[in-house]
Amino acid sequence: MYKWKVAVNVRFFAKTNPEPQKLLEDAGCLVIHKQKGSNILELLKDSDGVIAGLEPYTKEMFEACPKLKIISRYGVGYDAIDLEAARKAKVAVAITPGANSEAVADLAMALMLAAARRIPQLDWAVKSGQRGGIDLGGEVWKKTLGVIGTGSTGKALIRRASGFQMRILCTSPHPDTAFAAQYGASYVDRDTLFRESDFISLHAPLTPLTKNLINDRTLAAMKKTAILINTARGGIVDEEALTRALCNGTIAACALDVVENETTYESALYKHPNCIVLPHIGAATREASYNMSLASAQNLLEYLSTGKCNNLL
Repeated sequence: MYKWKVAVNVRFFAKTNPEPQKLLEDAGCLVIHKQKGSNILELLKDSDGVIAGLEPYTKEMFEACPKLKIISRYGVGYDAIDLEAARKAKVAVAITPGANSEAVADLAMALMLAAARRIPQLDWAVKSGQRGGIDLGGEVWKKTLGVIGTGSTGKALIRRASGFQMRILCTSPHPDTAFAAQYGASYVDRDTLFRESDFISLHAPLTPLTKNLINDRTLAAMKKTAILINTARGGIVDEEALTRALCNGTIAACALDVVENETTYESALYKHPNCIVLPHIGAATREASYNMSLASAQNLLEYLSTGKCNNLL
């Protein structure tokens, strides 16, 4: 007989290491993984908790799942969860801060270098036999980086950028001036960051305050040579405005790991030669997968056992 039934809707949960799954089972959990093509709602109806991916959680879902006690996110994003409805239904929501920060920062740095040196375009040129007429790229060394959001991922990128002796500007609703001083970064207002940065990297959550933060006005404030990096959430960027900015030469390039519609990837933006698009793989490393699996399992067990958890929203 099991103590709790736990649904898992994350493809890579405990794939690289069985320890997180064993942790749940040893604590008395019946762990059921959602099968491809099955209905998550049917699985949740009699579950005490869920290890959740990016799927939405709505008021209607909470009403249909009265037994559900906790949504333990495999990651840090929670914009797909109706938090107000969760609170009314007395369903806790936990995240795994810091578990994938190094992986996402690695990717942001890689995208910065790839866009600056036009690596995807040159790879395509060589493989298609069109090596002539190569455009000049730019350098990252000692350039100015603007970091929007200095949580664990933003800080991880700042540590990497300091190795390139970049001038680092940042904004955050929760500034960490001691950390910034340690790495030679400076907190500035957003207008200054947009105006002076050669690269801008987004590391903020998607909220009503950050929705379409990158828009016609902010893009127009950037340098014509600026490159935008987004490994946070697609909705932070107005993609139609970004398409116009690339087509008009308002900024030089962008590199996106996240987009608004990650089911179809249908946008004129993705066809622009100076736009790199990846399928939301910032946290897709063996190390991050293990960290998020373990942390999400620990969060779920702690809450089910004690009614408390340090990582609750």
